Amino acid sequence: MSASVNWRDDAACARADPDLFFPVSATGLALSQIDEAKRVCQGCPARTPCLEWALEHGVAAGIWGGATDEERRAMRQRLTHRQR
Repeated sequence: MSASVNWRDDAACARADPDLFFPVSATGLALSQIDEAKRVCQGCPARTPCLEWALEHGVAAGIWGGATDEERRAMRQRLTHRQR
């Protein structure tokens, strides 16, 4: 297994319900689910490589590295604008 995948071994989400990280919306009751997923990510030793992996692979769904799909989309846009 490559070093870029090993971060998953230490991920806090490995011990949590996977559905927690894939809310059905970004409004209403799903907001508390998003907050709970982000709390799991907050103290995770794999947070940074997880977020980097999601950004590099264009992952569109779920909470990765403590960021929602909308937050990652904004990060990618900022990176794109900086590279111009």
